Amino acid sequence: MDPYSFSTLLASVSLAGSVAYVIARWKDNEPAAAIAKTTASTAFVALAFVSGATGSTYGVLIIAALIFSWVGDVLLLSLKSSFLLAGIGSFFIAHIIFAAAFTINDLNPRAFIVTLAATAVLGGFFLRWLWKYLRSFYRAAVPLYLVAISIMVSLAIAAVFEAAPPSVAVGAVAFAVSDISVARDRFVERSIANKAWGLPLYYLAQILFAASVTR
Repeated sequence: MDPYSFSTLLASVSLAGSVAYVIARWKDNEPAAAIAKTTASTAFVALAFVSGATGSTYGVLIIAALIFSWVGDVLLLSLKSSFLLAGIGSFFIAHIIFAAAFTINDLNPRAFIVTLAATAVLGGFFLRWLWKYLRSFYRAAVPLYLVAISIMVSLAIAAVFEAAPPSVAVGAVAFAVSDISVARDRFVERSIANKAWGLPLYYLAQILFAASVTR
């Protein structure tokens, strides 16, 4: 199998795994859900490797961020609060490393400032809505997490305004939007609908990040 076909296969496995996970959750089949999600996450990490990520600093950082995302995915299979906190921490680190990867590219300062201001406003509205559902430690963790997301998205868009592929910005925005479904499911109301739209969007983001190393 040629590299392009193999990459396409891995991307397909990741997306299919995310759909299979949602179906398994809907059917309350926990073992199947765990297998589907772990497979889907492993596929996007593998995609980065076969796309040649180890050949550049940018690629290595993307792989590191994807691995932390993988860890977060596995931790969030559990409904326990301690695993949720650890998962948030893992994704927080992933966002920081993604942001560091985007700084490898040339950045457009104006695009960064404008996007950061816009994401800060949107994040403020989101936090205001979510605040009444947060308790104790989460009232510190969630705002900090939102700051990391805003910086990551802003750097991705600033990089696209220079030389980075548009898929980087699409992936960053998709990742951020998918986090809304996670927050709603964990803090507001558990519903399969949250996963039905949030999980595929999240996996699309990871696939786009993994594929971006080939540029």
